[in-house]
Formats: sequence, structure tokens, C-alpha cells
Amino acid sequence: MTYRACRNGLAAALAAALLAGAPGTGRAAAPESNDPIKIALFDWTSVNLNAKILGGILEKLGYSVEYPTADYLSSLTTGLTNGDLTVGMEFWDTTAGEAMKASDATGQTERLGKLGPKAKEEWWYPLYMKEKCPGLPDWHALLDPKCAEAFSTPDTAPKGRYLGGPVTWEGFDDERVAALKLPFTVIHAGTDGAMFAELDSAYQRQAPIMLWIYSPHWAPAKFKGEWVQFPEYEPACYTDPKWGVNPDAKYDCGKPHGEIWKYSWKGLKDKWPVAYKVAKAYTIDTDELNKMSGEVDLDNKTIEDVAAAWIAAHEADWKAWAQ
Repeated sequence: MTYRACRNGLAAALAAALLAGAPGTGRAAAPESNDPIKIALFDWTSVNLNAKILGGILEKLGYSVEYPTADYLSSLTTGLTNGDLTVGMEFWDTTAGEAMKASDATGQTERLGKLGPKAKEEWWYPLYMKEKCPGLPDWHALLDPKCAEAFSTPDTAPKGRYLGGPVTWEGFDDERVAALKLPFTVIHAGTDGAMFAELDSAYQRQAPIMLWIYSPHWAPAKFKGEWVQFPEYEPACYTDPKWGVNPDAKYDCGKPHGEIWKYSWKGLKDKWPVAYKVAKAYTIDTDELNKMSGEVDLDNKTIEDVAAAWIAAHEADWKAWAQ
């Protein structure tokens, strides 16, 4: 090979390398740091799908990504504030409102924007139970001992049984039962999966069940039912006992509803600028997220496979986010 040919070949190779790392080509330049970006995993399906989708995109852009399992609420006030976690993909106005305020106050985290789907969480029952408690969905119907007993099990009778989420989700259901003087016993599911497995079993048998259902999720689409209509949430309900139907207790209302937020450690923006742009731009459609959650929980697909399919189908979108 001549000197000129060798020199031209090296120049071409250098140009190709620079182009591969240039903005707009779908790759981060360098990446800016080889340290791993740590995206939190929690204890429900949709958040882990979103984590693996974002992480998979970042890996394709050249980043190192890790997925530590974290506690939902303390991740806001500890993990993300001290940099042990880099990104959390789902923090719901319905359950994490106070933790988000505390996290914002530290100045060490950044609210990256809305995920897209609207958050709703509340007590839910199958429609077949309405025959035994015809006053539903009005919450006053639950005060009737006959209605409560219709939702009972041998362990709770004559009180009704309410199946709440894992205790780490909070939600104030025990306090709600006390404040509204509902003749119900709150039982907390050990895991998200166990909660919905119990719903599926009860539904197949037309057995009594009242439980915490949230959206976005596949369950409200698969099962016919309704959410209980409690007094509409206002912030004062959670802070001022004088608010609401019980002047001596807080939480005498339904759960809040609103947005689902993405959060990051404050240092993400400076340490990994392109990853920061992607995380801020990332949104997902509600119906698409429900469908993917069902593929994992009902069709036994792995989260990794479902996330990879989304990444492949939306390549043009995430490459544009990285520009």
C-alpha cells in the first residue's frame, strides 16, 4: 500500500469514527462517562418495563447501564439525592406526592417531566359484586353491614376484606378505613403479582373481592368492574383533620390522582448530557404500556424481550430524542 493510500484510509476511518459519535446519528459522543447509569427497578411491571426500555436505548447509544432494585418512596429522598440511583421512571402523584415534594426540596434531584399516562388508583370491585351491594359505587354503600359482609372472608367476617397493595406503596388505606368508619379489614398483599393473582382467581370463581387497582395497568381492561367513589381528594384531606366528613381524622377521602413523573439525580445533566436528553424526552402511550404489561404478566413474556421489541419498533423516535 502506498503512503497516500494508507493516509487516505486512516483519514476515512477517523471520519467514520467521528461520524459514529456525532449528534444526530443515534450514538452518544464517547459516551461522556463510562460510569454506569443506574436506573431503579421497583415492585410492579410497568415501571420495570419503562426502566428496561430507557436502559436498552441508552445501551444502544453506548452507555453502561445497571438496574438496582430500590424502595419506591425512599429512592426519591435517599437514592436519587445522593447519586446511588441515577434515574427513576415512575413516581405517581397518587402515592408519591409527599415524597416528591421532599425530594424537590433537597435540590439534589430533578423532575424530568411527565411519563405520559395519567395515574389513577382506588378501591375496585368486580361488577358481579354489585348485585350483593347495589348502592355501589358510592362509598356510603360500604357502611351497610350486609354489604361489608358480602366482601368478607372467613378471616375477616363479619367485616369486609380489602386487599391493599404492598406496604411500601403506602396509600393510607388503613387510615381511610378508620376515618370513614368502614367495617372493613385491610390486608396488604406481599407483592404486586400476588395481588393480581388473587384477583384473577376470585374473578374466575365469581368470589367476593375488593382490592387496590391502578391505571395504567392491564387489569381494568381485562376485568369488568368499577372503582369506589369516595369523597374527592383535596390536599387538605391529608393534612387537616377538620376537612371532610370526619372532623377528627385525616384521610377521609379517596386517593389523589394526576400525573406519573420521571426523576433523576441532579448530576445526570452534566455527567451524561445525551442520556439526560433521552430521559427527559422519553414518553410512552397508555394503551401501549397496558398491552406490554399484559404481555409480561399474562402471556409470560420476559420484560427484557418486551422492552427490546418496543425499542426496535420505535428506533426513529429514540434516535430523535438523542439529537
